[in-house]
Amino acid sequence: MRASDKPGEDHGVPESRQVAPRRPQLRAVRRREALLDAAVDLLGEGGFAAVTHRAVAGRAGLPLAATSYYFASRDQLLAEAFALLVRRELTRMRAAVRRPAGGSAAAVAEALTDVYAADRLRELGLWELYLQAGRDPALQAIARTWTDGCDEIVASALRGAGYPCGRSEVRFVAGLLSGLWVEDVVEARPDSRERARDAVTRALTTLEPPGSHP
Repeated sequence: MRASDKPGEDHGVPESRQVAPRRPQLRAVRRREALLDAAVDLLGEGGFAAVTHRAVAGRAGLPLAATSYYFASRDQLLAEAFALLVRRELTRMRAAVRRPAGGSAAAVAEALTDVYAADRLRELGLWELYLQAGRDPALQAIARTWTDGCDEIVASALRGAGYPCGRSEVRFVAGLLSGLWVEDVVEARPDSRERARDAVTRALTTLEPPGSHP
């Protein structure tokens, strides 16, 4: 070694031959995703208690040790599963929401109640998030992400139809939809969609009519 050399220096090694930092292996990424997908499914099917290391690994078709390898604890697994469910549902809702034709209260109500309607198991999974977030502060930020995302979707629908979409109007409509959503999840009435549409239509008629504001 030359006196001017420092330990660890690469002299004369072409940059193209230097070892690049390792990226996560695709297999590991897919395994982790499979575990989260399994946890999301189990949340809807059996609730919070159904998401165990054994059940998640079994649903994903992976060894039991995989859950503890990719997740430091069951709490981490649950939090990431809830966060994934929220991201997926908000993405679905943003893609599904449409601008109501004509901007009438009935048209806006139909657009919003349709976008809130989802697969029942996913609805149950989100309901589990609400229940657990009330007891676990670590989940409250995820629950707030869901609420804030729903507010944005409602604001977009109101704005597109010409309704006022300030914070109070958005919270008024989004809060009503949230309550109706919980009612549907709990009671599963066959006419819940129609009942929700009628209630939201009535609520929208109390707002300033489209076109009457600057």
